[in-house]
Amino acid sequence: MMNPVHEARRPDWAELMKVLVITSRENDLGRSHEDVASAALRAGCKAVQLRDKEMTDRAFVETARRIQLMCFQAGALFFVNDRVDVAATLCCEVHLGFNDLDVLSARKILGAGAIIGYSPESTAEAREAVESGADYLGVGPVFATPTKADAGSPIGIDGLAAVCARDMAPVLAVGGIKSENASDVAGAGAVGIAVVTAVTRAEDMTTAVKSLLDSFGEGEKRHGSRGDA
Repeated sequence: MMNPVHEARRPDWAELMKVLVITSRENDLGRSHEDVASAALRAGCKAVQLRDKEMTDRAFVETARRIQLMCFQAGALFFVNDRVDVAATLCCEVHLGFNDLDVLSARKILGAGAIIGYSPESTAEAREAVESGADYLGVGPVFATPTKADAGSPIGIDGLAAVCARDMAPVLAVGGIKSENASDVAGAGAVGIAVVTAVTRAEDMTTAVKSLLDSFGEGEKRHGSRGDA
């Protein structure tokens, strides 16, 4: 029997993903995953993703539970990166990549109500992911980013716009996005942006998230662009 949390998703889920904050432990700044999530949610962010490649399974689940509760109280979506097993345990959303469990298998495990994102490495892979049940595509890097050394060359605004124009699924742009360029990303047709260091390394994380939300929103108004869920 499917968990009732995933029997149906919010119809406005794509609208909530204008800014998806991906958490990161910034030990030199004394910031935990929970600190990042809390600051993002205070700023009005409605989507948070927990990503950590080094935590033990138990520590990851415990951290995920705490952030999931914070998101629930704020009316925000909560994603885990890679971990379909954790998503199934907590009945939360998940974002996958090339080296993770395939989308079709993840969909069978999580059911129709879960939101599944996927980061493709080619157009063919993107199309296959969507046909297998991915709800949105994480596309990038749009700009150069220090977060992922294996992210590949930046595709730029034109490259992002080309992917969005194919209209395979809602597109979440990632890679080097800041308040200074978030409006251009909105103009390219992305439904939202995913950010890490623009928030986690900011002097004031809450202010940084507000600036990103404002910039992306201004881009939407100026270009009149929104993807459809």
